[in-house]
Order: sequence, then C-alpha cells, then structure tokens
Amino acid sequence: MHRIYFFLITVGLVISCGRSDEPTLQSSSVIPLPAEVKSGTGNFELENNTVIYIPNQTEEWRNISGYLISLLQPATGFQFTIQNGNGEKGICFKSINEKELGAEGYRITIDEELITIDSNQPQGAFRAIQTLRQLLPATIESSEIQNVSWKIPTGSIRDFPQYNYRGAMLDVARHFFSIEEVKRYIDLLALYKINFLHLHLSDDQGWRIEIKSWPNLTQIGGQTEVGGGVGGFYTQEQYSEIIRYAQARYITIVPEIDMPGHINSALASYGELNGGTIVPAEGKLTTTANANKILDGKSKPTELYTGIEVGWSTLRLEKEATMRFVSDVIREISALTPGPYFHIGGDEAKVTKKEDYIQFINRFQDLVKANGKTMMGWEEIAQGEIAGETIVQFWNADKYALMANEKGSKILMSPAKKAYLDMSYDSTSKYGLHWAAYIEVDSAYLWEPSQYVEGIAPENIIGIETPLWSETISNMDEIEYLLFPRLPGYAEIGWAKNEIRNWDEYKVRLGKQAERFRLMNIDFYRSKKVPWVDSTN
Repeated sequence: MHRIYFFLITVGLVISCGRSDEPTLQSSSVIPLPAEVKSGTGNFELENNTVIYIPNQTEEWRNISGYLISLLQPATGFQFTIQNGNGEKGICFKSINEKELGAEGYRITIDEELITIDSNQPQGAFRAIQTLRQLLPATIESSEIQNVSWKIPTGSIRDFPQYNYRGAMLDVARHFFSIEEVKRYIDLLALYKINFLHLHLSDDQGWRIEIKSWPNLTQIGGQTEVGGGVGGFYTQEQYSEIIRYAQARYITIVPEIDMPGHINSALASYGELNGGTIVPAEGKLTTTANANKILDGKSKPTELYTGIEVGWSTLRLEKEATMRFVSDVIREISALTPGPYFHIGGDEAKVTKKEDYIQFINRFQDLVKANGKTMMGWEEIAQGEIAGETIVQFWNADKYALMANEKGSKILMSPAKKAYLDMSYDSTSKYGLHWAAYIEVDSAYLWEPSQYVEGIAPENIIGIETPLWSETISNMDEIEYLLFPRLPGYAEIGWAKNEIRNWDEYKVRLGKQAERFRLMNIDFYRSKKVPWVDSTN
C-alpha cells in the first residue's frame, strides 16, 4: 500500500507540473532508498566556481568538502571553492541537532540556487554526499570531462538508517588482496552507505597481519594461499593505512583472527602451538574421532595448507604457549585498531573438545575486554559464557542465534543462504560455491533480518553483514563479480525499513545503476532478473 501511494504521488506531481519528460527527485534511482523524499519543481544545476560552504574550518569538515570535490571535479572539470558559514548559492553543509537523524542521518534540501545538507554529525554529511552523487547523472563517475548538464531535481530528502551496523566482510586469508584492492573495496562500500568492514585476517591457508611478538606468523604463515599462490601480508603500518583510509569514509574496521579452529597458518609457523595436527589431503577431512588421536602427537610445525577443507585444525588448551600467543595477538591488533570490536572467529572448531572450546571462548572474551574491545564471533560462540555486550554473528544454525538471544547478547545477521557473497548466482556462475544456496539478486534482496529467525527479539539485532569468502576468487574483477549487483541490495536491507522496500520497485532502481557500474569499471554480473539500463543496451 505504501508503494502504491508513493507511486500515485509521484505521477500526480509529474502530471500537475506539466513536465513529464523531466525526472523528479522521487523518480531518482538512489540506493539505499531514502526514508522520505518530496519532489519540487525545477532543477539545481552544478556550475563552474560553485561554492561549498562548511560549518567551520575543522580538519574533518575540510576533508568532507575535499572528498566531495574529488568526486565532482574529474567529470565536470569545474573549479570549486570552500568557504566557512552559510551561503545563498552553491552547496551548504550545516550542523543541526535532530535526535531522530542520529549520527548518520541527514536532510538534503534542493532549490534552484542552493543545496543545503543538514546533519547532526559529519558522518551524516558524508552519507548525504553518496545520495547527492547518485542524484547527479551517472556520468559523474567518469574520469574524463563530460560535456553534459549537471542537473539535480529540486525537492527534499530526509534520511536515516534502520540499523547502526551495516557491514561487509572480505576474506584476505584464503587469497591475499593488496592494500589498493582493499581500498577499492572500501570505496565501493562507501557508495552504498556501508559502515563496517570486517577483515578475515587469518585462516588455515594464510596469516595476513604482522604480529611483532610472533614474527613467523607472517614470515612463514603468510607465504601461501588457496591453490598455492605466493600469499602475502600487511605490516602493522600498512594495516594502519587501511584503517585511516576507511575512517576517512566513515567505515569502521573489524579485525578477525579465527580461533581456536581455522588456525593452521599459525600451527605451521610455530610448532610449540601444535599438538600434532596432520594437514588433511584435499577432499579428505579429518574426522573428530581420528583427530583426537592425531593431536596426541609431538609438537612440530604443520605443513602449510592450500586446500579449502575446514574444521580439522585447532589450538590446544593445555599447551603452555597457547594463551600467551592468543594474548599477544589480541593485544597487538587491539592497539592498532580504533574501532570497538575484535572478532575471534570461533566457527567450525570440529576437532576441538567441546569443554575446551567453551573455555577458549570464555578466555577470549576476557582478553578482548581487557584490551578495551567488545568481542564478536561466529554463532558457535553462543555456547560459551558470553556476556550481554558480546556480538554473535549468525550464519547457519537457528539454535545458536536463539541461544545468544536467551543470554541477552546482540546478534549480527549474516545468513549463508541469503547473505553470503561467495555463493554462486546460479549453476552457470563463473565464481563462487553453492554449499549453502544459489543466491540470485532477487533472493539476496528478499529477506528481512528481524524476521529471519523466529524467536529473536528485534531489539537484539544490531544489523546485517554480507561476508565474501575468497576460496574461488583471487583478484578485484572476481571480487566485483560476486559483489555486484548484490551489494546495493544488502545495503538497502540494512538502511531502509522493511515496510518501504519492494523488489519490483527496487530492481528498476538497480537497473538504472548499470551505467554507473560501467563508468566505475565494476565487473558486475548482468542478472536476467534486472532490467538493466545503460549504453551497452
């Protein structure tokens, strides 16, 4: 009913104004869908020497206005000036105090002379810039000057997110991705108002973050990847560079070190951590029964692993070095990471004794808290004595989500059957797996986090995250193929309330993003479910 009403208002405005050939603000293809949009008459036109007004000359506001100029200048060729205070012509950022907008909300008011962007916090202004960017012609994404009119329909937008956590994950452990590739990933997330990037920094196949007190983790454990490539790792200085780049786009980095399972890269680096684990031949997963015998062997480094089997490696609770290792890793990474969370993994620890697993989770939680962070972990950590502030990331089993809910923990929704970006679109897809499901673009969009698991209190859900595991991908083009066009839909699920979302309307907006994808050199999957509109048609 809401969408019918929205449509009738739009049609009525177009007819009454007698300008049916011109787009209105309500007919724009902004993703995520704003909370409120009202159309006016006429257009604002961006011109050379447009003035950008900022509330004050702080470094943060200068950076935000500089970021806007960096988006506008290449395609327009225009010069822009930045001034402090208010103006009557140009683009004006203002600081306000409107409780409902929160930290990330904003208002945009557009008339023929002035665009006013109101926000409580600078990050709200940054989210507004992403909307403004999508209101301009798609050619704004071009790296060369375009001879077009840069018009935006007049009207107003009032907008704020449904969830405070809207995340994406990148697995740099199975295949390593360079700093520049991670920055590109961050920029793609920022366009759709994603505000958390979860980096999966370690797994059986590779250790990707320098730990100065345990240097072999990268010198040995970082040497390879799935398929036997050369691997790689980030120095602490490079990791900090990624964090700064994300911060400039109001994206918080969540580091993950997967423990006590998925740990072979550490066991291959330090024999003192190993209890005799044998790396399985590909396709022959070690059973729990066999593993308990195998783990009684001598402590020596394992072989580096380049396959994709899971569940066969583990830390040993009784080893003297184990908690010293865990403590040092959590301490060093926490000191480098300004965000509030530390993700300890905790999934698929199939060969860890259950009583040991629970003790591991309890100890991890204490160490994370002692280092000033809140623990996150995959759903299995709900078996531990988790505190109310701990974040449980649901991915597969309802029972763990319900267990976490009963313990009062917050839940991050990442159902593999809906939200895993590494799942193939269909049986013809070039990349991805399909152990959970084939996830076409419509399936990726058609679900609501607060309704996915019956019995979870909606107030206990902090948001949505879409993980991209990298067993089958090794470069940016392959990342983009799995990321797009599903990412915008996940962003909209996290941002827009369920009652205003509708697949039939969304797919039209998504189809109009195709030209923007092309100009941004995004190698996207052209799903037949979407009516694509671009210059290749």
